[in-house]
Amino acid sequence: MTKKIFFGIITICLLSVAAVIIIVTAILYGSSAETAAAQARTDARLIASAVEKEGAAYFDTADISDDIRVTLIDSSGRVLFDSEEDAASMENHSDRSEVREALKNGEGSSSRYSRTIMKKTVNHAVRLSDGNIIRVSGAHTSLTAQLLKVLTPMLLTLALVVLFSALAASRVSRNIVKPINDIDLAHPHIKKSYSELAPLLEKLRSQNIKVTRQMDEIHSSREQFALMTESMTEGLIIADPKLNVLTCNSGAKRLLGAGSFTEGQSVYALNNSETFRRCLLNALGGRRSECILRTGDGQREVIASPANSIDTVCGLVVFIMDVTEKQELETMRREFTSNVSHELKTPLTTIYGTADMLANGMVKQEDVAQFGENIRSESERLINLINDIVSLSKLDEEDAAPRPNESVELYALAEEVLGRLKLSAEEKGVTTSLSGERVSLTGSRTILSEVLYNLCDNAIKYNVSGGKLEVKIAHIPQRAIITVSDTGMGIPKEHIGRIFERFYRVDKSRSRRIKGTGLGLSIVKHGVMYHNGTVRVESEAGRGTVFTVELPIEKKQ
Repeated sequence: MTKKIFFGIITICLLSVAAVIIIVTAILYGSSAETAAAQARTDARLIASAVEKEGAAYFDTADISDDIRVTLIDSSGRVLFDSEEDAASMENHSDRSEVREALKNGEGSSSRYSRTIMKKTVNHAVRLSDGNIIRVSGAHTSLTAQLLKVLTPMLLTLALVVLFSALAASRVSRNIVKPINDIDLAHPHIKKSYSELAPLLEKLRSQNIKVTRQMDEIHSSREQFALMTESMTEGLIIADPKLNVLTCNSGAKRLLGAGSFTEGQSVYALNNSETFRRCLLNALGGRRSECILRTGDGQREVIASPANSIDTVCGLVVFIMDVTEKQELETMRREFTSNVSHELKTPLTTIYGTADMLANGMVKQEDVAQFGENIRSESERLINLINDIVSLSKLDEEDAAPRPNESVELYALAEEVLGRLKLSAEEKGVTTSLSGERVSLTGSRTILSEVLYNLCDNAIKYNVSGGKLEVKIAHIPQRAIITVSDTGMGIPKEHIGRIFERFYRVDKSRSRRIKGTGLGLSIVKHGVMYHNGTVRVESEAGRGTVFTVELPIEKKQ
């Protein structure tokens, strides 16, 4: 803009000066032409008056100026005298306009341009009383000649004007543009600028207010989005078509095991495994893709969905979930199903085989009672297994929907449980004892009875002949403590961490000989968890086992 103003001012100045020079020259030329015509008319009249008095002898004695030319012409147009040329050699002048006009009206004037001398000739003719004509001609410089004459001073003047205009234009253009450059676009002040800019500045001010409001809304939305995504335990990644990350929450970095990472990097900086890359590339191809990604601390489910705009994929949305527990539960479910099938198959096969032999008369009469005992024993085992599975199912259901609680006195409950197991203990030759104090807590009597029964039952079954089973009830502030100890076979250290798993057996061959379902300690674990308690075990192979259960007096809902 400054350059345009600068060159505009210079151009206007140059054109103005050039126009002034031309106009002044034209005015001077017009004034000069009138002066020359008046001078020729005056001279012609004076000479005509002198010739009237003195006749042709006037030309012999007259001192005619070099600036004019005097010609005497008769009425037929023949030249009788000329102050510059030989009259005899000159052509007839009857066709000259000033001569014709003088013959007709007494006087006549004309002007003619000579290209050879670039001058204009001014002629004035006066008719004498004898019919002859006196014509006086004077040379007058043409407009072109006058312009050429003043060309040098004109160029010098233009050069000075250019210099002055450049200096003035530079200053003026800066002064014109300065108020515009000084406008604060963020906070335009109408009064400090040109009034012509007031509508533009007012519109700019209102637009700034609108943009500021929209930016605040965008900033607020981004903060809300960031807050929401950061509060997610799942991972969220949004990437552009080049797989550069636009946004990524901390959950995604944590789940993918990424260290330092900033937005704008490639999504492969988060995880560069082949499974992850293939999943993203499939989504980039336009179809939803899922995969299970194994990291150092678990398994992640990755769901990559393309963000489509008409027929073009304009980005990816990647959702990451920690499915470690889900996969472990699925593995446990498969193992549980397999174990249940196996545990059910064994007694059912025995029952079927024995019954088949009895039905086909393949058993001697004296052995029928023994075969019937086998059927009864295997049926009892089958019933116990089903009962334990039902108990576990109930515990799982009660974790989701707890039953109403009641006050349970643990010492009395332990007495009841040991009474139920008295016969089993006598058959095994195990001495049982109960000590401690009477402690009451809020919980489920049925579930706590299952916990105590399974702990004591295991202490009898896996004890040695002539061993001991001790149950102790105690309490510390706000917590009840149940200790069940035996002098039995014990548990090797490498197995202690897994004894609460369903169907897990330390010694499978020994467990087959001992009646059990492999679900007792799982029932204990779930029953204690139901009451928000803890269970721990201390054992050494060949030296017995101690189970310690701690339960809050007031059960938390």
